Amino acid sequence: MVWPIRSRIISSVLRSKAPLVGSCVHGDSVISSITKPHPKFMNWVKSDGCHASSLPSFKEKQPEDLSNESKDLDVGNYMVETDGYMNLFGLMKQRFLNFKNQKYIKELEHFQSLAEAQYPKFMVIACADSRVCPSNILGFQPGEVFMIRNIANLVPVMKNGPSECNAALQFAVTTLQVENILVIGHSSCAGIEALMSMKEDTEPRNFIHNWVANGKVAKLKTKATTSHLSFDQQCRFCEKESINQSLLNLLSYPWLEDRVKKELLCIHGGYYNFSNCSFEKWTLDFKGCNVNEERSSYVVKEKEFWS
Repeated sequence: MVWPIRSRIISSVLRSKAPLVGSCVHGDSVISSITKPHPKFMNWVKSDGCHASSLPSFKEKQPEDLSNESKDLDVGNYMVETDGYMNLFGLMKQRFLNFKNQKYIKELEHFQSLAEAQYPKFMVIACADSRVCPSNILGFQPGEVFMIRNIANLVPVMKNGPSECNAALQFAVTTLQVENILVIGHSSCAGIEALMSMKEDTEPRNFIHNWVANGKVAKLKTKATTSHLSFDQQCRFCEKESINQSLLNLLSYPWLEDRVKKELLCIHGGYYNFSNCSFEKWTLDFKGCNVNEERSSYVVKEKEFWS
């Protein structure tokens, strides 16, 4: 337990009346102006799974011999908040040590070989959404997947120029020579909602709009097909349409299309619905696709629904 150690340290500081961070010292008295963590950050801490309130409060552990001046300090709340902040990293530390003891050491030979080189069969392009963790959902293990995550799991066409996404894509295909690329979308995607909300006649206003504009073709197809549906229903449709458009966009890279033609690389789509925990998987039928800058179309095969 970290708490008793911190209690003793703080207690000794208070008894010695040493200046605290952000404190004003006047004579023998300590006038506290302790700088607390930013309130918005602490609201997030308190709403997180690691609640500061789950730890014993400083007041419960307060030594009986503290002076009245020290007791007047608002140390209790400060320590609770500090413990909440520190507990986030304490939890990370515990998870890391569990990984090391329960997995790394037990599979030492495997992890030592991974330290020398990687040979993943898959590349995954997924959304940055915190609720969508491909390794957690699909059970990918270290060394199995080369992964890129971005807003709305979009793949820009080659003509749009360099980006973090296509830089990772080039490394995965040309250097690692992955055999599968899986683009994973998900339900209630805020990136797709931002795309669908953008006005057609206005320029992108920020980084998010500039990025999700890569899904413009999917948006236009969605609007043309689902004009009779509600906005929410249109967004759900576009979440899947944008995946397929990204699969087509992958073929705009000649070095990638060449490997697909030679059947050295397969392109797949996936859709995770976290409201009912279901997953849809399909594969792009390259022979049935029409990749044309003005008018493109796609055909998918090997559809599966996991529920």
